[in-house]
Amino acid sequence: MILVTGGTGFLGAELVFRLLQTEEKVRCIKREDSVIPEKLIPFSVRIEWLNADILDFSDLEDAFEDITQVYHCAALVSFDESLKTEMLQVNAEGTANVVTLCVKNEIEKLVYVSSIAALGSAKADGLINEACFWEGFEIKDAYAVSKYRAEMEVWRGINEGLNAVIVNPSVIIGADAGTSGSGAIFESVKNGLSYYTRGATGFVDVEDVTNCMILLMNNPVKQERFILNAENITYQNLFEQTARAFGIAEPHKLAKPWMLNFAWRFTSFKNLFLGKKGGINKTVAKTANKVSQYDNQKIKTLLNYEFIPLKQSIIEIAKALKSA
Repeated sequence: MILVTGGTGFLGAELVFRLLQTEEKVRCIKREDSVIPEKLIPFSVRIEWLNADILDFSDLEDAFEDITQVYHCAALVSFDESLKTEMLQVNAEGTANVVTLCVKNEIEKLVYVSSIAALGSAKADGLINEACFWEGFEIKDAYAVSKYRAEMEVWRGINEGLNAVIVNPSVIIGADAGTSGSGAIFESVKNGLSYYTRGATGFVDVEDVTNCMILLMNNPVKQERFILNAENITYQNLFEQTARAFGIAEPHKLAKPWMLNFAWRFTSFKNLFLGKKGGINKTVAKTANKVSQYDNQKIKTLLNYEFIPLKQSIIEIAKALKSA
């Protein structure tokens, strides 16, 4: 049987949905208070839901009974540096537990979902690829550090005989994201976002991520990591395409670095004064003006895979948000 961690999340739910197109049954672990996604409710008799804390080794031991393949999607994703300890626990320690049980139970294969945040930087303004060397813990945000440490746990398992591959998706988008996570970007444009920034990064449709994960699980490749990225795009271009998909005015004001620096400092002061959280922070402000571009040739060559064009994904997301 297949085990999926994080099955109630945006990526996990899409993965389970696709697995059930060919699998009779799938086992998923979730937190006790997690809500089962609407798209998975019709498959309730074919999904074995187990309430388990990824940090509770005994909970996970029960989940691994009769398991042959594991997709590890569970993670805490946040730019909030105050959640550093929690991210290190869930993303790194949780992955360590999953890897240990994969080795102990001699599972056939593990596919682990990491992030582009765990990749190193490119040299001479080139494309970032799987071989880019990670350096500078002190300059990385908490989420990046937690995912890098999680990858180290997977490599530890590989050294202990585990058959595993790692995928590093860029920003995962899709119609089912709603208004949270990456969906907040498109919701902001829909609500009349006026500003754009000079930054750029990669984006990939959730359907492509799950397709590649399943193909990699069933491919003999092992002990490798793969960037999953459809296209690299500037935030300005992304916002413009999104605005056109909504049929509204495109963002036309440049948010300069000093404006973002002022915004995150003001937000920090306001949150401290009011005892609240959220809004723009230092990490978000820094990322907004950073240009990072990713090389997807390794996965395309191995699987002979073509990604969904970003323009098509944006149109589908806009349709979903219009009808929400």
